[in-house]
Amino acid sequence: MNDPVLAGLLTDKYELTMLAAALRDGTAHRRTTFELFARRLPEGRRYGVVAGTGRLLEALPQFRFDDDACRSLAEFLDPDTLRYLRDFRFGGDIDGYAEGELYFPGSPVLSVRGSFAECVVLETLVLSIFNHDTAIASAAARMVSAAGDRRLIEMGSRRTHERAAVASARAAYIAGFAASSNLEAHRRYGIPAEGTAAHAFTMLHTHGDESSTLTELTAFRAQVDALGTGTTLLVDTYDVATGVANAVAAAGTTLGAVRIDSGELGVLARQVREQLDQLGATGTRIVVSGDLDEFSIAGLRSAPADSYGVGTSLVTGSGAPTANMVYKLVEVDGVPVQKRSSHKESRGGHKEALRRCRPTGTITEEVVYPAGRAPATGPGSNEPCRALSTALVRDGKIVADTGAGALAAARTLVASGLHSLPWEGLKLAHGDPAIPTVQISV
Repeated sequence: MNDPVLAGLLTDKYELTMLAAALRDGTAHRRTTFELFARRLPEGRRYGVVAGTGRLLEALPQFRFDDDACRSLAEFLDPDTLRYLRDFRFGGDIDGYAEGELYFPGSPVLSVRGSFAECVVLETLVLSIFNHDTAIASAAARMVSAAGDRRLIEMGSRRTHERAAVASARAAYIAGFAASSNLEAHRRYGIPAEGTAAHAFTMLHTHGDESSTLTELTAFRAQVDALGTGTTLLVDTYDVATGVANAVAAAGTTLGAVRIDSGELGVLARQVREQLDQLGATGTRIVVSGDLDEFSIAGLRSAPADSYGVGTSLVTGSGAPTANMVYKLVEVDGVPVQKRSSHKESRGGHKEALRRCRPTGTITEEVVYPAGRAPATGPGSNEPCRALSTALVRDGKIVADTGAGALAAARTLVASGLHSLPWEGLKLAHGDPAIPTVQISV
């Protein structure tokens, strides 16, 4: 499970059987365009947040088939296909929405252009990255919106696959979370890491018939001695009121924060705030956690909590674990092609998009049009518009920024995107997409 794996094998078998057949009949080198898009948003969602672009660009140079991979593939592939794969390097072009951009049904989130052979083998990699990361970022953005100006901490590593945990932390950070508990996400992407102690540390200090009050006080003193008074003390192992008293007794009134992880969080937060203030710890913050999602966060808006820790609901997409994106062939040798299957239709042709907005900055519609044929805004139009597609890869070479600056830019883009939504687009209740998508035919 933890062996290093080249990205080339992170794929489905039929990508390579299609490749083999296309190489055999001579169609593998036809020029094609594939498009990544969502026919519809997950049930109840009004917008989505694009995430995974940076991870795809990281993975692309690693998309290789070494000797070990080819020996495994020789079980079902012919020698000509294996020779192609040994030399494989993606040499095409990729355009797409910038990471952190909002998207809607039909938005051409990614366009991949090159030979059929080099585009088709990327399908599973593209879909697995974008469907996961976009689902997490979209859920996280709803939580950020519900939290208002209060901080959110991603704490879901123990609730998902160990590698998905890193991707989830990254996607949540893009959407506006302030920090993550995951140390690999901190190392790899520079995401601030936070975390102090669990209930086990408090219970560790149990001795014989000693009271839980003394056990807790001993544990708190040990934590403060190691981490300083700015630490966060978990006060609900036994009794919350006693826990708060012990926390202040151990750290003094300069204690950084207390965390509540169970019970009626809104009620407890009010009680804890009052108790902290009475004890003189007026600057001590309150962190709440425990099975939170966007709805419970919204319900806590009136409670005096300073930040929220979110785990399970975040890393599972809060009810929408996939973004429902698809990767479809839309053009062959410059000729538009499209799928007509009932409820699974696609629109042919290489496409780009722009977004119209009011002079106030509130977006009004998404316009999808044939690439290179942007619609005129019309004389006297007072609605500004912004092009959405940007160059990511040219002739196989990455041309977009993938460093720390790109992550910061994605966070800024999400924040500005949420600010640009019409107010009804931020509702958590089920409803239509926040803005309509207008499709201009090829």
